[in-house]
Amino acid sequence: MTADLDFALDDLEPADLDSEQAESLLWAGDLTVLAEHHTAPHRSHSYVVAHDTSATWGVPGAPQVAAIKVARDFGLGTFTLESEYHASVPFAQAWLIERGCPPEKIALAEGDFVEAADEQTVRVQQMIRDGGQRYDVIDTWTWDDNPCENWTLARDSAAAEKPVRVFLEVVDPATHTYTVREGAFPDEDTARDWLEDRSTPLPPAPDDHLAADALRASVALARSTGHAGSVTACGLDRIPAPAPSTVSVQRPGPGRSL
Repeated sequence: MTADLDFALDDLEPADLDSEQAESLLWAGDLTVLAEHHTAPHRSHSYVVAHDTSATWGVPGAPQVAAIKVARDFGLGTFTLESEYHASVPFAQAWLIERGCPPEKIALAEGDFVEAADEQTVRVQQMIRDGGQRYDVIDTWTWDDNPCENWTLARDSAAAEKPVRVFLEVVDPATHTYTVREGAFPDEDTARDWLEDRSTPLPPAPDDHLAADALRASVALARSTGHAGSVTACGLDRIPAPAPSTVSVQRPGPGRSL
């Protein structure tokens, strides 16, 4: 985990308008690298999960976890850059894995973040990371004050019933742990009603789409290759609270090279 980031693009030009716009929306000074992978031997591709500290001071509820992919063509002197924001690390990891990053290379290091409270949390996070295009994210919310939580509202294309899912992550500062739970709903309106009301327990998701052996295997894999961790502002137990800042659209300056 490091606080400095440089996209190493000073000698390259954006290959297309989308890459130019994506780069302009990222300011390296606001990004804290949580996990990263660079292809060998020439680092032509970079995959990064980062916490955007500026999101804390921006629009309430905005996602704080950035997934970033950079592809450099040194022969043409160009680069392509894609990024997408998520409320939680597993969804950011899944986005990068779907774009070519080896799953084990983008795991978060043990010890830098609050820990998963139980095996169910590990299982649900691994299911998200392995999901590929399974989950179509509808909406997210992040709250880094008390209670510290984030949720992702998504449609599960593999669900045999109740296809709208809520993934709720809650941090317990007293124990330095967090939980992730999956809830299942028949439609988006019902899910939003529950998120607004919270007077009943989160309806559990049926496990008919995963065999018990697969569940145990996913937990074992998560334990052996790293974990997600909670990285909202109250879940980063080794990063000091950021000072207020504004998002800059200028090209990143010198710093840590991807």
